[in-house]
Amino acid sequence: MSWGRVNHPSDMLKLGQRIEVKVLTIDREKEKIALGIKQKEASPWEEIEKKYPVGSRVHGEVVNIMSYGAFVRLEPGIEGLVHISEMSWTRRINHPSEVVAPGQPVDVVVLDINKEKQEISLGMKQTEVNPWELVGEKYPPGTVIEGMVRNLANYGAFVEIEPGIDGLLHVSDISWTKKVTHPNEVFKKSDKVRCVVLDVDREKQRVALGLKQLTEDPWLHAIPDAYKPGMVVRGKVTKITNFGVFVELENDLEGLLHISELADHKVENPQDVVKPGDEVDVKILRVDIDDRKIGLSLKRAQWGDTSGAPAAEREEKAPKGKSPKRGGMDDHGAMGTDKIVF
Repeated sequence: MSWGRVNHPSDMLKLGQRIEVKVLTIDREKEKIALGIKQKEASPWEEIEKKYPVGSRVHGEVVNIMSYGAFVRLEPGIEGLVHISEMSWTRRINHPSEVVAPGQPVDVVVLDINKEKQEISLGMKQTEVNPWELVGEKYPPGTVIEGMVRNLANYGAFVEIEPGIDGLLHVSDISWTKKVTHPNEVFKKSDKVRCVVLDVDREKQRVALGLKQLTEDPWLHAIPDAYKPGMVVRGKVTKITNFGVFVELENDLEGLLHISELADHKVENPQDVVKPGDEVDVKILRVDIDDRKIGLSLKRAQWGDTSGAPAAEREEKAPKGKSPKRGGMDDHGAMGTDKIVF
């Protein structure tokens, strides 16, 4: 009946109306004749590429809305689809009806034409400047921003820099000293957070953010200056594992008390010696700046052992009736293959 959209024949014809038609096919067996009205005129799709070249901006009217997009009529018989993903550069759209309504005039850009299938792909967001083209200029690395935590994932927090533009604050960039396994240990949704832009990837539309970079890395000077091997310090037991105990030396700074450094005797279960929340005096065995780890010893603090002290002095300070013999320490500050012999 028409190259355009027809919802019902009554939209075009009335009973008793005289019309001119074109014979399309004749089926003698079924005694049927197929007729057409639109075939009296040339198909508007014949020169579609010339009338609507890819990249051109055109005006149309929204004629139908589906869950996946909106159909826009460019002229009678020519409709194109604006997919939901092509409606906005930054806005999160759940349904096209949030953006357009039937009968609404819209400006669109022709993205693709499939003449054989008589399909045109249109875009609405292409009529505006892509804000990601400007993100690198507005927020170069080093820019300090303040935004709201919009979402939390296992690997980090998404922070809204501006409407529709989120940056990722990775768990590894939250703290210099505290080991953050999930961002919900530090943030919750809608929290305001101040951080610095680390990198902008315009092609992948990603912004990397950092929180710890707002302050100097304490592992460069503050920690090695304050904690030196041989010192005995007080800390609080925060976590117990099968290989040892984590001791908080100050806010967000922990050291590892390896299971072999808990007591003079062999310890099967660290909780037999200490409990979470206990305050303990521990000796610093090593401060590893590269790995950002501090190795601790509980038994050596109890001995009052001094690194490099003569063997006779160490025996004198050891528990009465016990003469320790030490081998090399492993990477955890624990004893190596030369075990303590009593």
